[in-house]
Amino acid sequence: MTTTALVLRMQNLPVPIDSLEGYIQAVNQMSMLSTEEEQELARRLQLRNDLEAAQRLIVAHLRFVVHIARGYIGYGLPLADLIQEGNIGLMKAVKRFDPAHGVRLVSFAVHWIRAEIHEFILRNWRIVKVATTKAQRKLFFKLRSSKKRLGWLNHDEVNTVARELGVSPDTVLEMEARLSGYDVSFDPTPEADGEEDVENFAPSTYLRDEQADPAKALEQDNWDEQATSRLNEALARLDPRSRDILQRRWLSDAKPTLHQLAAEYRISAERIRQLESNAMKKLRVALPAPA
Repeated sequence: MTTTALVLRMQNLPVPIDSLEGYIQAVNQMSMLSTEEEQELARRLQLRNDLEAAQRLIVAHLRFVVHIARGYIGYGLPLADLIQEGNIGLMKAVKRFDPAHGVRLVSFAVHWIRAEIHEFILRNWRIVKVATTKAQRKLFFKLRSSKKRLGWLNHDEVNTVARELGVSPDTVLEMEARLSGYDVSFDPTPEADGEEDVENFAPSTYLRDEQADPAKALEQDNWDEQATSRLNEALARLDPRSRDILQRRWLSDAKPTLHQLAAEYRISAERIRQLESNAMKKLRVALPAPA
């Protein structure tokens, strides 16, 4: 808790930085500000940019950050990190607080504290971000806090959530599916050694790009080069007429018909077909299929 520790150090408070419990005890011992004191400090900060006033406002409200952060323990993130993010939100609130509005700082700061904690949770709850749009962010916390049972929401619950947040039922179902997923290690984890089903489920076992293997790429290049060489040698062993028919029928862009070649060579189309078929048989013998 770097920023919080810095604030407390500036107040000359003996807080054990490495102890979360010690920090919580220390902030709970900080004296509260009266309305008049809070207004006076806020005016000093607003009019004269008095950093000492800002520090006193922040320190007096650190206990509220702890209270709010505790409400998010169920997301599986460290409480110390949640408190730290909440403290950042508190500092932003202090900077923007206007005493002329006649409200207490704690009421104004709640929004900023929660916003920073929400952002932290959305960034760190999963490796893959589950909520990017404003509607998805609202749905994330709504679904996490309002589910009354394990399993999927029923039709009525989906429609209720969609109506309350002003989104479509499809959007609710999509977010629920994201929340029901989980992160998977790309490579098999050490615990999965010897467990065939777990290893096969790791993405690295089925997302491998075989064409990216240098050995296989070199092997394919060698095969293509050899195949081209063998093809040229096989064509060279054909008689000129058969070679010409085969090249024009199979290796040229403008492929003539059997009748066109028959008229050119003054033979029947059936004879052209026979010459072509015999030439193809000779090529198959000279070009064995790859193993």
